[in-house]
Amino acid sequence: MKKQQLILLGGGLLILCSLLFFGKTVAKKDLIDLHSPTNAATAPAFNINKYIQEEKKKLTVDRLNYVNKLENSISRGDVKEQQIKVYNLLASFWDDSVHQHELHNFYTSESAKLVSSEKNLTFAAQLMLDDLRNEPDPAKRGWKGEQAIELFEKAITLNPGNENLKVGLGSCYVFGKGMAGDPQETMKGIQQLLQVVRKDSMNMQAQLVLGIGGVISTQYDKAIERLLTVLKNQPGNLEAISWLADAYAGKGDKVNALKWYGISKRMVNSPVYSKEVDKRIKLLK
Repeated sequence: MKKQQLILLGGGLLILCSLLFFGKTVAKKDLIDLHSPTNAATAPAFNINKYIQEEKKKLTVDRLNYVNKLENSISRGDVKEQQIKVYNLLASFWDDSVHQHELHNFYTSESAKLVSSEKNLTFAAQLMLDDLRNEPDPAKRGWKGEQAIELFEKAITLNPGNENLKVGLGSCYVFGKGMAGDPQETMKGIQQLLQVVRKDSMNMQAQLVLGIGGVISTQYDKAIERLLTVLKNQPGNLEAISWLADAYAGKGDKVNALKWYGISKRMVNSPVYSKEVDKRIKLLK
């Protein structure tokens, strides 16, 4: 039971770090067990159209009229260019006027698919990837992962030799449905990332996500090896330190788990973070 509880692991700490350092507002449920297979199995599918309608209900009359006008503004002629313009305007509206980053990212992604340039696709894909890594809801996490995967795949089609895009794609599988509880998706991400490190073992982002994937899939020895490689090259990488502590905890190595949890607490220097880490430390004792 304690090991199962310890696999609250880096998912919760990762989200908590984002809250502390980047000010992202996350629901209190952000510290749930993101690795539980029941999350993916029981979560209802996320429906973006339904979500948009629910968000529109929160708008003032003037703002709602503006959004409806944009949505219904496509006429004859160059429909594609009109649609791109509408998507960009909707993205700006939801971000600037309502501060609704999820719909900003969605419409930015829809625009990028139509523009179909490597630059636009990569930008939108990275937005989705960054967002899904901080997403506590399994259904949303899975949906955002799917969106990011599609965008990265389209960008890779345009530039097959771009290793950063491949790292991004592999990360989507690991942080998306993989972290939401689907082990097959985690393995897809690991296989994608292995292709990168076989060509370039010094790609530290790929090594980091491989390490995280190892923790999620309970391959602790492999995870530890990868994460130590990252820290050898990037000693101050807090994300690697946090997941390394979790890897040692999952393995049952209390001495090293306590060591790395202590290091992460000193680096973050936050009572909120320390309290969450202390919960994990208590389970070790």
